[in-house]
Amino acid sequence: MDADGSHQPEQLPLLLDALRDADLVLGSRWVEGGGTVNWPKSRQFLSQGGSLYTRVLLGIPLRDVTGGYRAFRAQTLRQLDLHEVASQGYCFQVDLAWRAAQRNLRVVEVPITFVERTAGASKMSQKIVVEALWRVTVWGFDDRVTRLRRKAQKRRAAEKSRNT
Repeated sequence: MDADGSHQPEQLPLLLDALRDADLVLGSRWVEGGGTVNWPKSRQFLSQGGSLYTRVLLGIPLRDVTGGYRAFRAQTLRQLDLHEVASQGYCFQVDLAWRAAQRNLRVVEVPITFVERTAGASKMSQKIVVEALWRVTVWGFDDRVTRLRRKAQKRRAAEKSRNT
């Protein structure tokens, strides 16, 4: 939860209720019923574009992987190998959702309304965007290569068993 007022405390019960049947709950601006208030179009584009890029490259069916309004079960956090998270910027949000999806944990999204802060400044920078693009690309490539190798190994094993 952001401490700048952009995440509404009164929406927290929605996340906690959903956590009864999930391992990780994402407050989502981009599912039906979610949205933003006074957020610049450029930031909306960046967030939606980043989530789409992540969905395509990593194959996870989540609409809003870049948001920070989340609820985790304690057991989920223990399963995510947090000491291995190397992301320096907001990419750690994607990293945690990706790790949960890889472990077949139940990740659900609930609609939230994100309100643009009225004080302070965003920490978003070009460096943060580049890091996220790079890491998601590498994770997606590694995942595809791993899946192709497993598929080839299964195919070879099946051919070998047919030939014996």
